[in-house]
Amino acid sequence: QVQLVESGGGLVQAGGSLRLSCAASGDVICISTMDWYRQAPGKERELVAVITTGGSTNYADSVKGRFTISRDNAKNTLYLQMNSLKPEDTAVYYCYAGCYDGLRFDDYWGQGTQVTVSS
Repeated sequence: QVQLVESGGGLVQAGGSLRLSCAASGDVICISTMDWYRQAPGKERELVAVITTGGSTNYADSVKGRFTISRDNAKNTLYLQMNSLKPEDTAVYYCYAGCYDGLRFDDYWGQGTQVTVSS
């Protein structure tokens, strides 16, 4: 079992910045990939950024050049630095961890943190 707890959300004006954190605990050794997703009201959850244990990253086109995903393996913490925020970035942001123990692959989600960008 893996537990994920996000923090760092809040209200910010357009053009501002926020840094989200996701602390992982439990059986963290099985984690292979950690991602950030978001879900805006009335919309489906979408992938924002991905980082593998090897440090490879990938981003949604809508956030490229503005968001940076990083991972501190020593602290078992995932980060999302969000700069030049836009009102359309308003959403609940979720941390995701993909966990493989050699037999099965499991999905773990955090509880979400609200990000609101005012115009």
